[in-house]
Amino acid sequence: MNSVRVFAPATVANMGCGFDIMGMTLDGVGDVLSVVVEDGDGLEIVNRSNVELPDDKEKNVITPAVRALMEAYGQKRMVRVVVEKKISPGSGIGSSAASSAAAVYALNVALGRPFSDEQLVEFAMEGEKLISGGTPHADNVGPSLLGGVVLLRGYEPLDIVRLPVPDNFCCSVVHPAIMVSTRMAREVLPKDIPLRTAVKQWGNVAGLVAGLALKDVNLVGRAMRDVVVEPYRKQFIPGFDALREKVMAAGALAFNISGAGPSVFALSADMDVAARVGEIMRQHFAEQEIASDVYVCKVSNRGARVME
Repeated sequence: MNSVRVFAPATVANMGCGFDIMGMTLDGVGDVLSVVVEDGDGLEIVNRSNVELPDDKEKNVITPAVRALMEAYGQKRMVRVVVEKKISPGSGIGSSAASSAAAVYALNVALGRPFSDEQLVEFAMEGEKLISGGTPHADNVGPSLLGGVVLLRGYEPLDIVRLPVPDNFCCSVVHPAIMVSTRMAREVLPKDIPLRTAVKQWGNVAGLVAGLALKDVNLVGRAMRDVVVEPYRKQFIPGFDALREKVMAAGALAFNISGAGPSVFALSADMDVAARVGEIMRQHFAEQEIASDVYVCKVSNRGARVME
């Protein structure tokens, strides 16, 4: 028997303009689970967290991720996964990705690390495929496994680039107590966009990557704007435009939807501003009688890891 306990961090996908191709790692919030590998064949998932998860393991994102890894491994084992701590599903900070990432990372360690981190991303993407209705993407599982800011240059084959994180890259994330499923958030998106809109988005993506490479947080803030997805998804977040005005007036450099929502995040150049912005966002939802969780942290360079 081999048992491994791991932590996989929460993430912010898209980072504004980088829909499905960029994501960043949050510090201090995420999933904790343990994996036990024994002789035999099968998969058991036990939920000991305070978050409700599907009773049917076929509907749990851990299942396709673990099965993809074990198929590549080529030998049968009995795998038991115990979920100890869980990000709330539908939070917009990579709940499903953290589960998939934690499971494949722990299982890889338990098996003696036969697979690279990039291969683990591909296995974890199978969980994202389940939750999003058939679209595999790595903008959450990539940063959850690798840490830092991740760029997905391409998917066929998977081509992952880790980008440098500025020292003063501070993030405020608020998860309001409303539910927006990934599938619902994808269904509202247009199938085609005008060329002029695409050109604006390309410029923003290029500016975001350049800002990270140059460690220019102000350029990152100017570029972190989404003209393709946000106009359609902001309808799910009460008072979105008004909240943007509040946080930008308070000194934030950028304000966007985190992943599919309903979480929103703001970028700031120091922790004092980030803390102030986080409180403004909490108050915004409280005024509408919506409870929320607030996370204020730097973007982390550390991804999934074994817990002692």
